[in-house]
Amino acid sequence: MILVTGAAGFIGSNFVHAWFAAKREPLLNLDRLTYAGNPANLAAVQDDPRYGFVHGDIGDRAAVRELLRHHRPRAVVNFAAESHVDRSIHGPDAFVTTNIVGTFHLLEAVREYWQELPDAERAAFRFLHVSTDEVYGALTPEAPAFRESHAYAPTSPYSASKAASDHLVRAWHHTYGLPVLTTNCSNNYGPYQFPEKLIPLVILHALEGKPLPVYGDGMQVRDWLYVEDHCRAVMRVLEAGRPGEVYNVGGWDERPNLDVVRRICRLLDAARPRLDGSPYETQLAFVPDRPGHDRRYAIDARKIERELGWRPQETFESGLAKTVRWYLEHPDWVEGVTSGAYRSWVTGHYGQGLA
Repeated sequence: MILVTGAAGFIGSNFVHAWFAAKREPLLNLDRLTYAGNPANLAAVQDDPRYGFVHGDIGDRAAVRELLRHHRPRAVVNFAAESHVDRSIHGPDAFVTTNIVGTFHLLEAVREYWQELPDAERAAFRFLHVSTDEVYGALTPEAPAFRESHAYAPTSPYSASKAASDHLVRAWHHTYGLPVLTTNCSNNYGPYQFPEKLIPLVILHALEGKPLPVYGDGMQVRDWLYVEDHCRAVMRVLEAGRPGEVYNVGGWDERPNLDVVRRICRLLDAARPRLDGSPYETQLAFVPDRPGHDRRYAIDARKIERELGWRPQETFESGLAKTVRWYLEHPDWVEGVTSGAYRSWVTGHYGQGLA
C-alpha cells in the first residue's frame, strides 16, 4: 500500500481517483482537512475497501511515525501543502509552518521508518515530493522554459516555502540516502479545484453574474496542465523515476491569464448562455495587480518524456472544456465549498463588488 498526504485537496483527490482507476493497490490518505481539504472530493471512494483515511498533520512526527509502522507503506506521496500565492501574501505563517516545518517532520518520520525496514523493502521504498514550477522564479518573454537544472529564485512567500521544502527533500537524499523523487509541476486545473484559483473562480463568478477579476493587464503567462495528466505523471515517476532525481511536469501550453478567462467565457456562452443574451466577457473586471506578480512561468518537460515516456494527453482546449463541463454538472459540490468563510475571503481580497 501507499501513504498519500493531503489527498483530500485538489490535486491529491484527483490522484486518488486516478490511482484506483489504474491500480488495485490500497491507499491511505493522511490529511489535516484545512479549508482546501474537502472530504466531498473523495465521496466516490469512501466505501472502497482499498481506501483509508486518517485525520492528521504531517507536522505531527510521532503520529506519522506510528502510522507508518502500523500500515507499512511501500511509498509516501506528499501533496500536503499550503498552495495559494494570494493567501501566502496576506498570511505567510501557515505556509512556513506546513510547507517547511511540516515537510521537515514528515521527512524525519519517514527516514526513521525507512531505516527500520528489511533490506529488500528499504531498497524498494520511495518518497515522492510534489512541488511547483514557482520555485524557479519568473521568466522573461523570450527566455527558455524552466529545466530541472534551473536555479531556484522564488519570489512569493508560497514559492519560497515550497523551495525550502524541495531543498530539505534533496538534503535528506544526499545526507541520509532516503530514496526521494521530486516533481515540479506547472499550473494545474480541472475537477475539485477550490474556487480561489483562477479557472474555477471565473467559472463560478460568471454563472453568478459577478465581475470576473483579472489582475493588472491579464498578460501574466502560465503553462497550463490538466490535473489528470499531472496525476498520471506522478504515478509514472513513482513507478520508474530514479531516486534523487527531479522531474518537471508541464502541459506544453503557455497562455496569458486574459486568454484563459476569455476562453472560459466562450465555453459558457455555448453551454449556458446568459439570460440577456450578452456574452460573459462583458463581466470582465481588471483589478490592481498583486504584489510581486511574476509575469511568466514555463516548463520544459522533455526529461520526463525522454526518461519515463510521459506526455500530457489533454490539450488546453480539451482539458478546459472538460473542466467547465464538470463545474456545470456538479452544483452540489460547488455549493458545499462556497461557504460563508470562503465568500468572506473573496470579499476581503478582491473587494465588496466581487464577492
